[in-house]
Amino acid sequence: MDIVEGLPQGKALDLNQSGPVVGYEAHVTGTNGYEETAGSDIVVITSGSPRKPGMSRDDLLEINKSIVSDVSQQVKDRSPDAIVIVVTNPLDAMCHAAFDTTQFPRQRVIGMAGVLDSARFRTFLAWELGVSVRDVTGFVLGGHGDTMVPVVSYTNVAGIPIRQKIDDNRLEEIVQRTRDGGAEVGTLLQKGSAFYAPSAGVREMVDSIVLDQKRVLPCAALCQGEYGVDDLFVGVPVKLGSGGIEEIVEIDLDDDEKEQLQKSAGAVKELVEAMAKL
Repeated sequence: MDIVEGLPQGKALDLNQSGPVVGYEAHVTGTNGYEETAGSDIVVITSGSPRKPGMSRDDLLEINKSIVSDVSQQVKDRSPDAIVIVVTNPLDAMCHAAFDTTQFPRQRVIGMAGVLDSARFRTFLAWELGVSVRDVTGFVLGGHGDTMVPVVSYTNVAGIPIRQKIDDNRLEEIVQRTRDGGAEVGTLLQKGSAFYAPSAGVREMVDSIVLDQKRVLPCAALCQGEYGVDDLFVGVPVKLGSGGIEEIVEIDLDDDEKEQLQKSAGAVKELVEAMAKL
């Protein structure tokens, strides 16, 4: 669904025509209204203004709060049992906008950020070591922004701790590139923002929910005491099944990572408080 006339219809037709080649029978419908979305099981909210070069995610706060709140009201009215996946930036704050508007249970409002940030982290590590990305395991927690926390202590290559393969100084450079991942793509594109990797992240989350796979994935979830965070959407490992978030998985972080996660949660809190004043 998109407000631009013809755009969603054209994309839907294009996707339908790829079915015989790719091998799927699903019928894709493009629309400019919400009527066709009624009764949805899952709604992915990507609506909003994209980040432009030199613009932080936080700069998008006011305009995207209005957009996401409006979309969320439509979702609440037409698909009251849906699971909502928020992609719009600034991600953590927009999760609050969707949650506050829909008033859905916290299990059914989820932010897609950790899967994307973790994919960027794993990509950079694989390039550094010249290995397959499939053999790199690692994830990113915290807010989807400059304070995100790549969890180095749990990162490995085929089971080998990453610190045995890459020295701390180089690791820190890779961590920083991960934090700047979205901005780097946006600067190169000059117009718009990343869409291939985010869409792959959404697909992985949707698959886990629709197929009840119980995948443990880093997602923005409303923490209520987990990791010492109260009433904030922050990226944490969650188990995703048919009911949405079935569990927030708590792991033992080292002292530095705990401190970074609290700092990241603090940044999210400042953003949410600023949004409440708009």
